Amino acid sequence: MFFYISMVLLIPAFLFGLWAQMKVKSTFERYSHVQSTSGITGAQLAQRLLNSNNLSNIRITHIGGNLSDHYDPSKKLVALSDATYSSDSVASLGVVAHEIGHAIQHKNHYAPLKIRNAFVPVAQFGSSFSWIIFFVGLLFSTPLLINVGIWLFLAVVIFSVITLPVEFNASNRALSLIKNQQILDTKEQAMAKKVLDAAAMTYVASTLMAISQLLRMIFLSRRN
Repeated sequence: MFFYISMVLLIPAFLFGLWAQMKVKSTFERYSHVQSTSGITGAQLAQRLLNSNNLSNIRITHIGGNLSDHYDPSKKLVALSDATYSSDSVASLGVVAHEIGHAIQHKNHYAPLKIRNAFVPVAQFGSSFSWIIFFVGLLFSTPLLINVGIWLFLAVVIFSVITLPVEFNASNRALSLIKNQQILDTKEQAMAKKVLDAAAMTYVASTLMAISQLLRMIFLSRRN
């Protein structure tokens, strides 16, 4: 009974997550049809921004998928998706600049990024095994396992929280890069900001869901 009651804790975060996903999808779709006045493609923008920031050692590659863009610090690689690599839309250029923002964070040893990267192994382990350990603890009424599960998932929550300033900072850097390089005009910059703001909400939603899951764990542990 308590298991199902605890599900109520997830509803607000779940609904917010659905809204965030719909928002980023609709916002990107809207501005992906707005061609930038510069006419530069995502791949060309990435190379230009990397060169202007003394990051010519970072490679650019084209990957499949829609909005699967990311920066891989271990490989020093900026991966651009089908939606951005060859596109010259306002939405695509905003996303590409965001990934270059991450590359600049890495170069400048941005503290929140370093902390987040340090949390990656334990967060990955916690994400995979915290609930398993937790439920085994509930099943056999073993407080030690219950607490281990909670602490492991706490690492996931911390990782999500630390991710927020990393992502917001990358977006701020992206907008500054676009403005300084005069890639987009003032009106287009506002459009790109809407795309990046919508994308940021998905990280907020992920954090809220993680916190809700942690609260659910604590609720269930108190009823054991």
